[in-house]
Amino acid sequence: MLSNQSKYAIRGVLYLAIHGSEINKLGSKEVGEKINVPIPFLAKTFQHLSRKNLITSSKGPKGGFYLDEDQLFGNLMTIIESLDGKDTFNSCYIGLPKCSDDNPCAIHNLAGPLRNQLVETLNNKTIAEFAKDTKNGRSHIF
Repeated sequence: MLSNQSKYAIRGVLYLAIHGSEINKLGSKEVGEKINVPIPFLAKTFQHLSRKNLITSSKGPKGGFYLDEDQLFGNLMTIIESLDGKDTFNSCYIGLPKCSDDNPCAIHNLAGPLRNQLVETLNNKTIAEFAKDTKNGRSHIF
C-alpha cells in the first residue's frame, strides 16, 4: 500500500511536529538518525515536501526543517498523495488488476471498510493530533 518513501515521510514529519519549530529547525541527518531511516532518502523526501509547502525549510547555518502552524493542522493523506499519488488506496489488496465492489477479489469485502476507515482518518485527523498521540506514548515512530 504505502511506499517506503511515504512511510519514512510520515515518521519524519511526525518527528518534526514533535521536536521541531521555527526556533528549533531540524536537519534531515538528525531526523534520519533518530527515526532510523536512510538519511539521503529522507533528505530528498523532505525537499520534495518542502517544495509542495507541506513542511518548511530554511537554508543557512541555523537552517533545517519544521512545520509551521498551518502545516501542523494539515493531514497525513496530503503527504501520502504528494509522494504516492491519489490512487494509493484504490489498488486491490491481493494485486488483481480488476477489483471493485461490482467485481470483488476474495478479501475485497473485508478490506473495503478497513480501507475506508483508514482513508477517513488520514484525511480528518491532523498531523498535530497524530504527533500528540506519539508524544503522549499512545503510538511510536521509531
